[in-house]
Amino acid sequence: MHLELLDIIAILLTLAALFAYANHRLLKLPMAIGVMLIGLITSIGILLVGTQVEGVKESATGFIEGIDFNETLMQGMLSYLLFAGALHVNLSDLKQQKWLVSIMASFGVLFSTFVVGSIAYFLFGALGIEIHYMWCFVFGALVAPTDPVAVLGILKSVGAPKSLETKITGESLFNDGVGVVVYIALVGIASSVTMGGDVAGGSATGNSAGDIAMLFTVEAGGGILWGLILGGIGYSLLKSIDNSHVEILITLAIVTAGYRGAMAMHTSGPLAMVVAGLLTGNPLSKHAMSEKTRSEMDTFWVLIDEILNAVLFLLIGLELLRLTLDLNAFVAGVIMIPICLAARFVAASVPVYLLKQRKEFSPGVIKILTWGGIRGGISTALALGIPENVEGRETILVVTYVIVIFSIAVQGLTLKPLIQKSLKQETS
Repeated sequence: MHLELLDIIAILLTLAALFAYANHRLLKLPMAIGVMLIGLITSIGILLVGTQVEGVKESATGFIEGIDFNETLMQGMLSYLLFAGALHVNLSDLKQQKWLVSIMASFGVLFSTFVVGSIAYFLFGALGIEIHYMWCFVFGALVAPTDPVAVLGILKSVGAPKSLETKITGESLFNDGVGVVVYIALVGIASSVTMGGDVAGGSATGNSAGDIAMLFTVEAGGGILWGLILGGIGYSLLKSIDNSHVEILITLAIVTAGYRGAMAMHTSGPLAMVVAGLLTGNPLSKHAMSEKTRSEMDTFWVLIDEILNAVLFLLIGLELLRLTLDLNAFVAGVIMIPICLAARFVAASVPVYLLKQRKEFSPGVIKILTWGGIRGGISTALALGIPENVEGRETILVVTYVIVIFSIAVQGLTLKPLIQKSLKQETS
């Protein structure tokens, strides 16, 4: 049965609303995590019922396969989520954490990509899974980005210090952009090496260091520059009027057209949205809006953020239906969980130790940065973006899914008590 776009949107919004309601009444977990877990339970239930009732599994799987998760997130939802997240990060606070954020979003992503990818190659081989080492590096790149969305609500609910909130959120926002650029470069190289062609999200790359450096310059540097231009245009327009509805419409246009423009220019849309959101939400831009407009703007973007997050985490839970479950791949996923955490621990420790002579850090900051590095929708979307003819693609999907589910469900639900414990130790 063919479903129109509006039918799909209606079904997803209805399920997200029902799951969010059930979570609020029964589980009382953070909404995104609760919706994902209920979606996961629903998927398992459909799979079990499908063994007894003909057509149930096929219908549900057909619906999920009709949704291009990679395109839905990477070409649509991500722009709004990153802009909304950056909109509420104080630029002055971020400047104070700029070195930590910069090192973790650059060195941290590259280190995690190399270490996780290398270990994954040997692990897959030991389990009898044949995956080319270049695609293992692609796997390392797609699990490197952390999800600011999943952790921000937890930080706010626990009353975490502003400096800690800025560290985790700022680093997550930027490492999303850097991680996507690394992923694009590696997919292009891996495609060239293993399939004799370039498949890199629409942009060609070569194998030389110069080609990779050029890609980084154009993608990352171009994205940041485009974000600065968008932020400047937005500031000029917002400053010239005082009408909340028009100003909200302007920000929507900046995000929608700006992200598409970045894609057309082969620059990093995620980085452009982060920079544009930071400029729109910084103290200078507050002078471009009245208090009433500012309040309505914040309310609008918080609502957009909550709705899209509910749908995104619903999709993560339902993605189980389209996976080809394999015991070896599941075992590999479980083994890769502590490896990803260890890589994250090193990525967080290095900048803290490098900078501790110049600034003071709270005692538990490394543990919180490590455990707060939650993987989410971006990792899932990037895994689904691997070309279908790549050998080992299904294994990478299952391993990524295991890591994401653990990250959201276990790390997400235990991050709050970890932060509370660290804060008590700091004040005692």
